[in-house]
Amino acid sequence: MSLNALSTATAGLAATQAAINVVSQNVANSGTAGYVKRTISSVATGTNNSGVATGTITRSFDAAALRQLRLETSGAAYTSTKSGVVAQLDTLYGTPGSAAALDGTLNTFTESLQELAANPTSAAARTTVVSNASALASQINGAAATVQNLRTGVESQLGTDTKSANTVLTTIASLNAKIQNTADSSSLADLQDQRDQAINTLSGFMDVQTAAQSDGTVTVLTQSGVTLVDRGNAASLTFDGHGALNANSSYSTDPTKRTVGTITATLPGGGKIDLGAPGVLRSGSLAAEIELRDQTLPQAQRQLDDLAGGLASALTDKSVTGTVSGNAATIDLTGIQAGNRLTIPVTAADGSVRNVTLIASNAATAAVDPSQTDDSSGLAQTFDISGGPSTYATAIQTALSALNTRATAAGTKNVPALAATGTGATVTIGPAAASTDKVTAASANITLPTSATDLTTGFPQIALFVDGSGNQLFTGSFDNGSQLTGFAQRITVNSAVSGNTSALTASSATDSSASGGRAQAIYTALTSTQQTFSSSSGIGGVSAPYHASVVGFAQDVIASQGAAASNAAALNDTQQTALSTAQGRFASGAGVNIDQEMSNLIALQTAYGANARVLTAARDMLNQLLQI
Repeated sequence: MSLNALSTATAGLAATQAAINVVSQNVANSGTAGYVKRTISSVATGTNNSGVATGTITRSFDAAALRQLRLETSGAAYTSTKSGVVAQLDTLYGTPGSAAALDGTLNTFTESLQELAANPTSAAARTTVVSNASALASQINGAAATVQNLRTGVESQLGTDTKSANTVLTTIASLNAKIQNTADSSSLADLQDQRDQAINTLSGFMDVQTAAQSDGTVTVLTQSGVTLVDRGNAASLTFDGHGALNANSSYSTDPTKRTVGTITATLPGGGKIDLGAPGVLRSGSLAAEIELRDQTLPQAQRQLDDLAGGLASALTDKSVTGTVSGNAATIDLTGIQAGNRLTIPVTAADGSVRNVTLIASNAATAAVDPSQTDDSSGLAQTFDISGGPSTYATAIQTALSALNTRATAAGTKNVPALAATGTGATVTIGPAAASTDKVTAASANITLPTSATDLTTGFPQIALFVDGSGNQLFTGSFDNGSQLTGFAQRITVNSAVSGNTSALTASSATDSSASGGRAQAIYTALTSTQQTFSSSSGIGGVSAPYHASVVGFAQDVIASQGAAASNAAALNDTQQTALSTAQGRFASGAGVNIDQEMSNLIALQTAYGANARVLTAARDMLNQLLQI
């Protein structure tokens, strides 16, 4: 027997033993989370490849399956986070149709109005109306407060998740550094397992992608291209939480105007990137939390604000419609108060229509965010009524000019060019000189009571619901910020009515004898009269104002939240199935198959035995030679 055979057998034993060790490691870690199946290669050596040597240990997995797993992990974290909060939001309104639900409480109130209309002399019926109105206001207060509590909870969770994500980024960078300096293939595989597991964890917080580098490290980026980890360097994530949020808390790219927290990524070079800006994070729990805090929950607040505003204004306001002559409209604004709106639909030369909303104010003209009006796609500006009716036309002209200048500078298409003229409270609005615009209508809402204590002006209108901040009349004023924003938390029953319930059954502005007319008028105003609700509420679409009775709007709010919760749950179920499929696909390639490993072990044992027999035969031959 040649010495080459002995050498080959010895090398074979060593290679086989190494392979058996890898199989043993696979079997021992078959249930370890994040462990990827190992394989070991053999390398031919010696003359005519007569020998064998142990190669490197490598991890066996499908890179495409790993990418898909991370994508689905981000998606599942996003849908799960959103579904959980939307489900809580849905429970605020109760089971539709039940007595304790929001629509049930509203129905109880309107039914008591019918009973009062039928029994106007009943003091008990008047007290019941006030009590039911108070219960309705309290339920709206509670729902709106819970919305803000949910926002505050999301704000807190953003801080917690940001801190956790920052820890994971540091871990990934540290593992990159270790991998870069590790030569042992077994240790390297362990470090790579740990790094992949950390990146998978990170994908639950945000949508990430990786790029492999030639030195074995990976670069981690968001799907929008923000680099979070580059070799041994990681961005530092911080969150400047603002504690308890309220209806006025909102995100802005301008740090001086932002009143909620944001996620800031500080890069190794010192640069800073705002990850809370729209579109930077697209999936994962952080993206869902930002969307919930800045879009979903504020829209729920707006729906409640619009409902509260509708309840108040339906009982105090009258609608005034202008007359159209040619391309202009003339309207009487007698009695208009700060917060009342003048709406002017304008048709441009290309046939497109844009609403111009002018809000009465006791201050100089100022820009208004259109989302705070009935039409979020229109243009809005305040006009100063403090000078009295004789100045209305001049004030409206000043507002129209300011609006035109501002919209033109912003690059808005088809900016209306309008002019206002008039005498006293009657104003005519039409196209400015050389303008081809057409004013096709004009309408305004005018609040008839002059104060919360005024229970007779504009009969049968009555300020039953008022702003609890000082028992003020609700007009939607912008003089001290938007009165509508957060009104759902402040709506309450007018103390003047609570103290004088006979006002609910007064026969006229001057006759206090009991009559069911006013109670019936209140009932009709809430159940039949069409009100205009903002497109910003998301009810009935987002491109145009929505028209419904107050009762109908309340029912639509409940239905929309129920549908949103159902859709979010269905989407989450689908995404969880996709995640489970991705996990199964990755595990089929990277996981340890015990049967396959046992089969490999048998084959290795056979090879080990064959090599051992060669060495045994050589030993026996040497013993025989020594005995000669």
